[in-house]
Amino acid sequence: MGKWYKKNKGDKVWWLDSQDIGGHVFSFNRLKKFNLFSDYPYKLSPKQKEIFDRENPYWKDYFRDRKYDKKDYYLKIRKS
Repeated sequence: MGKWYKKNKGDKVWWLDSQDIGGHVFSFNRLKKFNLFSDYPYKLSPKQKEIFDRENPYWKDYFRDRKYDKKDYYLKIRKS
């Protein structure tokens, strides 16, 4: 399975230490799991996204092209 851990003392985001390839799984309560690559930011509430971004600036920057609509939580495809 794996063990839950926090990257820094005081963080709100829990990470699942797993041997699965590409298994970047995180949670805010260790009950509801999010997959970093398929769920971020679309399945996070505005508050969860705010916390995640503050604690994980690398991933916030990495996914900077993903659009997040606070109102309805779905991907809006940019037609630029």
